[in-house]
Amino acid sequence: MTPAGRLAFHQEHSQPVMDALQEWMAQQVSTRQVEPNGSLGKALAYLERHEKGLTQYLRVAGAPIDNNPAERALKRPILQRKNAYFYRTSHGAAIGDLWTSLLESCRLNGVPEFAYLVALGRAGRAVRAAPRDWLPWVWAERQRAAAA
Repeated sequence: MTPAGRLAFHQEHSQPVMDALQEWMAQQVSTRQVEPNGSLGKALAYLERHEKGLTQYLRVAGAPIDNNPAERALKRPILQRKNAYFYRTSHGAAIGDLWTSLLESCRLNGVPEFAYLVALGRAGRAVRAAPRDWLPWVWAERQRAAAA
């Protein structure tokens, strides 16, 4: 679907569901069916506070319905932060951060990590002489050009 078509689809099919949800939430709060400090009350308050952002896909063409790609991208750095607690030195943690960043850059740019790291290892002097030429996306472009 085009972004405009997706927007029209969501406005036709999702908007009534969201309107019904808003009405149900208001009813639960007004009739005191939900304890404000309970789990459901807190969830409803969160939904009410963030309603505009959570329903952006109903108003803006091309707005994603979820943020899964962003959350997936954050998983590895968060895991690295947790693992960094167990490095013996802060220098070791910094090196671990560097490797995590490098490998995540490979993943985001569709670069095969192992082949890239092997190429870096084999071309140590060239990498030190011109590091910008060995960034993952630059290296991948050179590989594609050489294969063509």
